[in-house]
Amino acid sequence: MASKKNPLGNLIFFAVLGFIVFGNINRWKQSGGSSSSSNSSSHSHDPRTFRIVSGSENKELEPILQRFAKKHKRPIEVKYLGSVDIMLQLEEGRQMDYDAVWPANSLWITLGDSHKVVKHDQSILHSPVVLGVKQSVAIDLGWDKNPVKIADVLEAAEAGKLKFGMTSATQSNSGASAYLGFLHALADSPDVLSMENLQDKEVQARTKRLLHKVQRSSGSSGWLKDMMIERPDEIDAMFNYESMIIEANKVFQKRGQEPLIAIYPEDGIIMADSPLGYVNKGDHPEKEDFFRELQAYLLSEEVQNEILAMGRRTGLMGLNRDQVDEKTFNPAWGIDVDRVISSVPLPNENVIREALMMYQEGGLRKPSATAYVLDFSGSMTGAGEADLKRAMRMLLDPAQSRRFFLQPSDEDIHIFVPFDSSPREAWIMKGNDPSTLSKTLGQVEALQAGGGTDIYAGLIEGIQELQGQQITESHFPSVLLMTDGRSQGSFAQAKRAIEQSGIPVYPIAFGNADDGQLKPLAEQSGARVFHGHSDLSKAFRKAKGYN
Repeated sequence: MASKKNPLGNLIFFAVLGFIVFGNINRWKQSGGSSSSSNSSSHSHDPRTFRIVSGSENKELEPILQRFAKKHKRPIEVKYLGSVDIMLQLEEGRQMDYDAVWPANSLWITLGDSHKVVKHDQSILHSPVVLGVKQSVAIDLGWDKNPVKIADVLEAAEAGKLKFGMTSATQSNSGASAYLGFLHALADSPDVLSMENLQDKEVQARTKRLLHKVQRSSGSSGWLKDMMIERPDEIDAMFNYESMIIEANKVFQKRGQEPLIAIYPEDGIIMADSPLGYVNKGDHPEKEDFFRELQAYLLSEEVQNEILAMGRRTGLMGLNRDQVDEKTFNPAWGIDVDRVISSVPLPNENVIREALMMYQEGGLRKPSATAYVLDFSGSMTGAGEADLKRAMRMLLDPAQSRRFFLQPSDEDIHIFVPFDSSPREAWIMKGNDPSTLSKTLGQVEALQAGGGTDIYAGLIEGIQELQGQQITESHFPSVLLMTDGRSQGSFAQAKRAIEQSGIPVYPIAFGNADDGQLKPLAEQSGARVFHGHSDLSKAFRKAKGYN
């Protein structure tokens, strides 16, 4: 009735309504166009929702969780985060966002649970971190028949007979596990790795030699597996979960390509124990009861057999050959089900923290040479510029970088290439001297947005600056391209620069950045796009884990 009396008001009402609906749809698209539990970063509106933060290696198991949720008529929401992010969540104690944690390894609970809020944690499954080697390379090295030690891996890599990749020890559990296994083996296998072992100069030197032979780094075990599947000529082997070797081999088998042979180093295996623990906030006894039922369900014989069929070990470290499907645990792939795997014992919290700090800033890891190609075009004015500078402070502010395990080493090279419609003046920062970091942060803070957007010209400039450093073998070269816009300029020229250099390009998209322009750059270089629409700093941290 009111609309007939006031047609103009009615028109305005529907115009405003349309604006609101369109805005919500647009925000939905930017968030990934999905309302699935694994992609949600916000609290569910249902107060009964049980929220779990998990390592990404458990994604394949989510249908099991959702089956339980449906049966009990209670939503379960799973957020997949990296090991460091899970650790940081735990540091918040009862204020953390989740009701349960499910990291790949109990070491991240040890490092993060300073408030002792995790209870009832039990291992749900196991997967050893092993070396998956192309069958032809394993045969050439004699590793298909003979026992292998970490020292043998070092010898083969230094002789040019093995090119291997691994994930970052400070961003991914498989990388941390491999690295702690290296230290233990190269310290001549003590009962438990000690602070004295870490300070041994010979142990440091041998570990550094091995880490400097890593040919490809990653922040994600799953992405490393996918990269080896899609670009099998790039590396010969990868340190990764046994389950990831199995998943890769299933793809290689379908394609008729040679499989990876799982090598179990005699002196350096750490087992991912995948503990599921309840976060005790003291005010939701019904959630604790629900958790205990969920945990019992996951540990039931039926579900454990289902998990086993997915290529994860259950129960004891060894497996009963009569229980396993040899299409999954395939002996032809070197999968050893008869052996009871002896995992390297984890050292105490202080030793783990010190080992990770030595890796990140103490000169043990292979250093990175990174060109930060930073969008300071006019569209960045305001929030975009502030977000970008906030992300760079995570790298250049020592207090922040240490918290997130992003701190530079004294051998790292950082090249800063701000751009708008063309590259602005670039500058280089080497090492990790506090005064140099402070000066560089000041230079970034002084930049102001303005002008058009040509990401291709900025990218080419970043690649050329990296090539000028002549660091082909000594560093991990990469470009981190941070942009909120759509580009003018020539994709063909950028593509040619990537092809000629072989340098990975990791675009970080936010604002109105066009995935259609950024994804081809990443794919051309064997890299990936990161999305920072909701949290640019987190996207930046993820990208840094890849070099």
